[in-house]
Amino acid sequence: MLAVPETLVPPPVFILVRPQLGENIGKAARAMLNFGLTDMRLVAPRDGWPNPSAGPAASGADVVLERAQVFETVAQAVADCHHVYATTVRKRGVTKSVVTPETAARAMVAAPGRSAILFGPERSGLETDDVAIAHDILTVPINPEFGSLNLAQAVILVAYEWSKTGGQGLASPPQVDLDPPAPMEELDGMFDQLCGMLEEKNYFFPESRAATSRRTLRNLMTKPQWNSNEVRTFRGVLTTLAKAPRKPVS
Repeated sequence: MLAVPETLVPPPVFILVRPQLGENIGKAARAMLNFGLTDMRLVAPRDGWPNPSAGPAASGADVVLERAQVFETVAQAVADCHHVYATTVRKRGVTKSVVTPETAARAMVAAPGRSAILFGPERSGLETDDVAIAHDILTVPINPEFGSLNLAQAVILVAYEWSKTGGQGLASPPQVDLDPPAPMEELDGMFDQLCGMLEEKNYFFPESRAATSRRTLRNLMTKPQWNSNEVRTFRGVLTTLAKAPRKPVS
């Protein structure tokens, strides 16, 4: 008997409540799409929708803006959602549990149904009536003397935590293999070349300090873990420095 695959939890809805600037909506869309999220909803955007300033700020996240839905009230925007989080860093006259983005992301994956996250206007944040609709308050530990996040920053914090827990089809940047360290023969050749040039300039004078100076130089040159290409490049620099200066072309 074939096993029935588990139903994937739908990605969360990001709801911008009464956003003021089109640029900020675009930046929020960009932050969302970086982590594979495309369901943006707008509640009573101040300058209407669509907003011509949103597109350039989105930097290519047009799919989020094209799919964005507009609602008149928060209640309408969350009507099909099963769990609602209100992002705020300020205390409200509403008693609700307070969770971090990481805790909220785990809960979204574990609970059936769609979740929504409310983000307030840029200047004032969510009002008490907005928070009252939510099940939980979502916040982050922040500097008590400067608890100010812009809209895109708040969006990217929540989106990133979701991506770690429930993101589908996301990938870290590919790792680039480093060149292996150069063999000691190449390092010794570079060291000898440098010391030879320094001897011509009487760098190791007086002779009583020559051994210590050479040891210090060798330590400096073995610390960086040079690869062969780096050794060749540096030796090319030394060779150039050893040559007579070129006469300027008139």
